[in-house]
Amino acid sequence: MSQYDIVAGDRSGGTNTSHTIILPALQSLIASVDADADLARYEKAVVVENVLGKDTVASRKRTFRYLRELYILRPEAILFRALRDLWNDDAAGQPLLAGLCALARDSVFRASASAVLDATVGNEVTSADLASAVEKVFPDAYSEATLAKIGRNTFSSWQQTGHLEQGKPAEKIRRRPECTPATTAYALLVGYLDGERGGALLDTLWASALDQPKTSLVEMATVASRRMLIDFRNSGGVIDIGFSELLRRIEGRLL
Repeated sequence: MSQYDIVAGDRSGGTNTSHTIILPALQSLIASVDADADLARYEKAVVVENVLGKDTVASRKRTFRYLRELYILRPEAILFRALRDLWNDDAAGQPLLAGLCALARDSVFRASASAVLDATVGNEVTSADLASAVEKVFPDAYSEATLAKIGRNTFSSWQQTGHLEQGKPAEKIRRRPECTPATTAYALLVGYLDGERGGALLDTLWASALDQPKTSLVEMATVASRRMLIDFRNSGGVIDIGFSELLRRIEGRLL
């Protein structure tokens, strides 16, 4: 794992081996807790106050574990703090924001991405396609039964991000997710934290997950810059991208 909580793509395992990205739970939790809350406050909201409406304490603890694995839930972690900074910028972008964070945190979910992102909009995608993509990245790491479960979980996760929509039973149709200036800012930030700079930030997996032509990403990034979400300059084909707000100091430290 990097210093910025991005999980290495060659490390097998992740929440999607046993669950989905649980977007509705994240939305409910964020709506229930102040933006500056610490991890303990999130845990109290889920386990003690039961803001997610779970039937048993065991299920509350299990759901909290999944949420923490995928989204960190610590305000000092850049990935989560930036997600919260951008969360209410445009509610339509929340599914993709969550998906981008989950891609950074869950290597199995990331391994399934090619099956979705390489599919043509309007075409059918199956859970078997997703399981096969994961097996290619992690050969012999999972049993046939586990791969089938991973296929089903990632199948649901990509529907939650907006990349898939329900078609006939047991199939989903490729669609484009809702891309906004905030989701663009976040995708560029994750690429930056992963080591890319300048125009290369428009070519990362996270930028690809935005599912837009590069010209549209430049337009979105320009709007994000005008709204002071990021610093974006495009002069003579040379692109410079900075994150003075999202990487601001916290408690006297530059993150």
